[in-house]
Amino acid sequence: MDTTDELMTADELQKYSKEELIARMLSMQSHVRQLKNILNKRSGNSSDDKCRPRSERDFDFRKYKTRHIALKVLYLGWDYMGFAAQEDSHHTVEAALFEALTKTRLIRTRQTSNYHRCGRTDKGVSAFSQIISLDVRTNLKSGKGVITPEDYVDHSDGQTDESDPEEINYALILNNVLPEDIRVICWTPVETEFSSRFDCKSRTYKYLFPKGGLDIDRMRVGCDYLVGDHDFRNFCKMDVNNGVTNYRRNILSIHLQQYSTESNCNHFGCDENYSMYSLTITGTAFIWHQIRCIVALLFLVGQHREEPEIISQLLDVDRHPNKPQYCMATDFPLILFDCSYSGNDINEWIFDTKASVQLIKHLQSLWTKQMIKTDVIKLMLNSLTNDFKARNTCEDLSDNSSLIDALCMGVRHKVYKPLLQRPVCESLEQRISKCNKRTKIKD
Repeated sequence: MDTTDELMTADELQKYSKEELIARMLSMQSHVRQLKNILNKRSGNSSDDKCRPRSERDFDFRKYKTRHIALKVLYLGWDYMGFAAQEDSHHTVEAALFEALTKTRLIRTRQTSNYHRCGRTDKGVSAFSQIISLDVRTNLKSGKGVITPEDYVDHSDGQTDESDPEEINYALILNNVLPEDIRVICWTPVETEFSSRFDCKSRTYKYLFPKGGLDIDRMRVGCDYLVGDHDFRNFCKMDVNNGVTNYRRNILSIHLQQYSTESNCNHFGCDENYSMYSLTITGTAFIWHQIRCIVALLFLVGQHREEPEIISQLLDVDRHPNKPQYCMATDFPLILFDCSYSGNDINEWIFDTKASVQLIKHLQSLWTKQMIKTDVIKLMLNSLTNDFKARNTCEDLSDNSSLIDALCMGVRHKVYKPLLQRPVCESLEQRISKCNKRTKIKD
């Protein structure tokens, strides 16, 4: 009988006797055993039960104490779905941070890290000073923020080392594994009760935009109305379903300043419409989309579509309890720029020289790539504009509203309808009533 491993049909097998079939089965089993041995040798295993892929060596966290620290993080949020982790998307800044923290074995899990964040930036929003606080692995045995876990095992065998161990270089090791648009700037030890969210005294945001024909002086008048403690329900997206019913917030300061002209003069003959401005807002806390709604309304004031007093009118929720329907400003020019704490909570940040140099060079590289792309567009725009003017056409190019329209969401209508004449959204009281009814139905 042919005992090779050629495939045979059922009709061919029926021609053989029982003894011949048994011989063929034994031959095939032997062949299978030989193949398994070859595979085991290639994978470095000597038995069948070890042929599975090797797992990474377990890291023994019991050898280390933990330390409560604060990390200052910057990120370019343009390509992320927001800062906070989401159930339906892994592409968030927070998800990338925890992937780096677990990969470097600085934490066991998020759930056991005593984690807090200062702010929850939305999709497309960036940050220069996002502060997070959490418990991380430490090389130290004692000191500010050092915690002894319940399962800690001291391996010093009673021996004492007079020299202080070197602390982990948190910024450097995290930056080595984080995506290129997320970086840790510095860190500091904090007391174990510290929370980057609840102990934050103020938060500062910046929103960048070109002048684009805006009347900056009118916008500054509108800004003045915003300072102080107000009910901002008409300047946000109300989130009653998540339990937010108090919309009073305190704006500590607001400034509208020009910050860039030089680079634009090279290409546009110092056309002030291309000069860049920043709206800087500092407050104790902010509500959902509050700054982007404020910017959208200030744009309307700067375009002479609304009077500066519209800000004061919408802050009067007794007279205007329903928010007029309007589109907010887009997300990508917004930056969480600073988070402030008392000196007792955060006295001094720790910067690593090597990590700082690497970060500066990294941002220089990113800046080069973005500026070249920007200048490519500038050169094309400048050439087209000069050629257009040289043809002596009667068309007027003085309308630069498209520079601002690019930052406004929604469709721009040909005929502008004043805010107080537009349809309105449900009032806060109406939303609360509907939410309570839904809750009763579920109960």
